[in-house]
Amino acid sequence: WRGFLDLADGVSEDTLDRVIDSQKPNQCCALVYSLSATGPPKAMMLSHDNITWTTVATAQRLSYRCPPEEQEVLVSYLPLSYMGAQLFDMWVSISVAGALYFAQPDALRGSLIDTLREVKPTLFHGVPWVWDRLLDNLKTSQLSSTPFRRRIDQWAMWLGLKTNRKRMLRQTHAPLCFGLAKRLTFNQARRFLGLHHCRQYFNLGLGLSRATLDYFLSLNMPIFELYGLSESTGIHTLSRQQDFRLLSCGKSLPSTHTKTQKEDEEGIGDIYIWGRNVFMGYLDDEENTQAKIDARGWLHTGDLGFMDPDEFLYVVGNARDIITLSSGEKINPNPIEERVKRHIPIVRYVMLVGQDAPYLCALLTLKCQINTDTGEPRNALTSEAVAFCRQLRSQATRLSDIVYDGDPVVLEFISQGIDAANAEVVSSSAKIIKWAILRTDFSIAGGELGATTKLKRAMVARIYQAEIESLY
Repeated sequence: WRGFLDLADGVSEDTLDRVIDSQKPNQCCALVYSLSATGPPKAMMLSHDNITWTTVATAQRLSYRCPPEEQEVLVSYLPLSYMGAQLFDMWVSISVAGALYFAQPDALRGSLIDTLREVKPTLFHGVPWVWDRLLDNLKTSQLSSTPFRRRIDQWAMWLGLKTNRKRMLRQTHAPLCFGLAKRLTFNQARRFLGLHHCRQYFNLGLGLSRATLDYFLSLNMPIFELYGLSESTGIHTLSRQQDFRLLSCGKSLPSTHTKTQKEDEEGIGDIYIWGRNVFMGYLDDEENTQAKIDARGWLHTGDLGFMDPDEFLYVVGNARDIITLSSGEKINPNPIEERVKRHIPIVRYVMLVGQDAPYLCALLTLKCQINTDTGEPRNALTSEAVAFCRQLRSQATRLSDIVYDGDPVVLEFISQGIDAANAEVVSSSAKIIKWAILRTDFSIAGGELGATTKLKRAMVARIYQAEIESLY
C-alpha cells in the first residue's frame, strides 16, 4: 500500500492539474466488454458523467452513512468487469468513504461466508446463486439443531414473514413479541452468516426465487432487488427499505424514466429506459449502437416486464430467452421455470428447451453440495435435499441414487410437481411434456453459469445436447 502511495511522488502537481483539466464529462472514461452470443465481445463506452452521476444518485437514494459519524463496510467478491459490482464496490464505496474488503479468490467456491464473518459488512449485495448458497448454509444449521430449537425458529420465522409482508405495504408496526423473535432467531441467523452488522441487503441479478425472498424476509432480512445493465452503468431501478415489493426490481433512479411497449394480453412488454446513466454507445459499432439507443435516447434493454400502478418495475425475462415452438407459438420460459422450482423444492435449476420443436421439455438439476476446493458440484445432496427426501420416505442421499438407481419415490414426486406446474398454465403449448434430471448440478466450473452465476442457456444446450435430443 505504501508503495502504491509513493507512485504519486513522481507526478508533479502541474502535470496532475493538466490531466484533470483535460477531462470532460461527456468523454469516454471506461470500456466495459460483454460477451455476445452472435459474435465477438462488444465494448460499451461509459462517460465520466455516466459513472459520476449514477454513483451519486445511487448513494443518495440508498442513504449511505459517511464518516466521521459512521463508515460503511463492504465486501468485494464479484468480477469487477460486471458493472453492477464495479459500481458498488469501487465508485459508491469511494463516494461515501467506505471501507472495502476484497474476498479470497475462492469466494464463490465456499470461502465467502468466512470473509463475511470476519469483516462484518454493513451492507451486502449478492447474486441469486450466492443467496441460494447462504440459504443452504442456514437450513443445514437449522436441521442440525434440536427439535425444540427448530420449533422456536419456525414460530419466529412465521412471525417475521407475516410482520414484514405487512410492513412492506405499510399496514402495521411490529408486534410486541417481535423483539423476542429477534433475540431468539433473527440475530442468531444474521450472526451465523456474518451479517449481524448489515443494514441493507441487495440482489444484483435476475432470477431470485420467491421462496428464497420469503425465507430471508421471514428472518427479518428483506432483500432489495435492483435492475440494470452495463449499458445503464450497472443500475436503473432499485428497492429500499421505504419502497420495496417482493419480486419487484424497485423504482427508477431520480430523473430517469422507464416504460414498457408492445405489451401482450397480460400487460408484459419490452422494457425501455432513459436517463444520464445510459451509455454512450458501442465502440466503433454504429449499427449496434443505433439498434440499442433510439433517436430520442431510449435504451432498448431487450428485457420483458411490466410496471404496477405505483411504478414498481417487474422483470419477467429476456427477449433472447423466448422459445418459439414449431407451431409458431412463443413461450417465455422464466415464469414456468420458477413455478417448477416452487413445486419441487429439491430442484436447484430448471431450464426449458424446445426451440423449433413440437413441445416443451425441461432439464432439471437437484440441490447438491459444492466442492470448496474446485467449485464443482458433488454427488452428495445438500442437507435440505436429504431432509426432504426423508419426508418422502426416501433413503436417497446422493444424486446418483435418484438419477442412476431411479429412486421411485423421488421420481414420482418430481413427476407430480411437473403436473402441478402444468396445471397452472393457460396455454397447452406451455406445458412441459418431458423432463430429465441431469447428472450434475450447474456451476461456474462446469461452464453452465457465468462469472456472476447467471445461467448460460446456450452453453447448457451445447453441453447437454445429447440429453435434449433424447427427449424428442
